[in-house]
Amino acid sequence: MKALKMYEAGDKMISLIRDNYNILQSLNSFGISLGFGDKTVDETCRANKVDTSTFLAVVNFTINGTNEYDLSKLSASTLLHYLAAGHRYYLDYQLPFVRRELADAINDNFDFDDSGRNNDNVGELILQLYDQYSREIHKHMNYEEKTLFPYIEKLLQGEASTTYNIDTFAKHHTEADKSLKELKSLIIKYLPTDAANSNRLTSALYFIYNNEDWLANHQEVEDKIFVPLIRKIENDLKSARISNAISVFANADPETSNETISEREKEVIVAVVQGMSNKEIADHLCISVNTAITHRKNIARKLQIHSPAGLTIYAIVNGLVDIDALKK
Repeated sequence: MKALKMYEAGDKMISLIRDNYNILQSLNSFGISLGFGDKTVDETCRANKVDTSTFLAVVNFTINGTNEYDLSKLSASTLLHYLAAGHRYYLDYQLPFVRRELADAINDNFDFDDSGRNNDNVGELILQLYDQYSREIHKHMNYEEKTLFPYIEKLLQGEASTTYNIDTFAKHHTEADKSLKELKSLIIKYLPTDAANSNRLTSALYFIYNNEDWLANHQEVEDKIFVPLIRKIENDLKSARISNAISVFANADPETSNETISEREKEVIVAVVQGMSNKEIADHLCISVNTAITHRKNIARKLQIHSPAGLTIYAIVNGLVDIDALKK
C-alpha cells in the first residue's frame, strides 16, 4: 500500500518500506542492503555510500510522481549506478523468471484442457511473443550500456563529446514495452484456461503487469530525472570551458595580435561563428566567395586563430556576439 507523502532524509527507512513495499527493488539497484534497523534514510544511505538527495528524488518520484528536486544536488554517478543495476535486475532475473512462470502456467493448462482447441499452438505463439519482447528489451538496454553509459562516465570526467549528447539519446528514447501490452491482451482474451489451473496463469499475468509497471517507472526516471541532470552537466561543462577560454584570451599578451581587424573582417568572424559556409558568407555580405576566403585567411593570419571555436571565443571576448545566445 502506498502512502502519498514526501519522504525526507530524517524519516525512518523501515517506515518508508512499510508504507511502500514496491520500492524494495530500488534498494537493490542503489546497492542498499537490508538489515538497516531503525536508521533514518540519510543514515542508511551514508552507510551504503549512496547519495541521499538522489535516493530521495528517485523514491519520491516512484511513489508520488513528483519531480520537486534540485538538479544541482543530485549525483549523476549515483543515478548511473542505479540505472545500470536496474538493467541487470531486469535482464538477468526478472525477464527469465516471468518466462518460466508463464511457460509453466501454459503447460499446466494444456495438460488439463479438453476444449478441443489447438491450445498447443496458441501457447507456443504466446511464448514467442514474450521472447520477441525480451529481445527488444535486451536491444534497448544494451544500447544504453554500450553507448549512453560510457558517454556519461567520460562526461563526469570532464570529457565532452562533439558527436553525441543526452538530447541525441532522448530523441530516440521510445517505449520498449509495446509487445508486452499486446501479450497481456492476448492472454486475457484468447488463452483458454481450466478452472483448476486458472490461479497459476493469473499469477503469471500478475507478474507481467508488475514487469510493465517496473519498466515504465525505470523509463520515467531516465526521462524526468536522468536526462535533465545530464543536460545540466553538459551545459555547465560547456559554460566552464567557454569561461576558461575567455579568461585565457582576456589575459593574453596584446602584442601577439598587433594587426587591426577591419569592420568587414569582424562581420566575417560573426558569420563564421553563426556557422555560415564561405558561400553563405559571400551571399550574406554581397561579396564573392574568393573574397570571403581571403578575409578568412587574413583573419587567421592576424589573430593566429584557425578554428571556428577559437573565433567564437574571440568574438565573445570582443563583444561581437552574445554569449547567452551561443548557449541556446
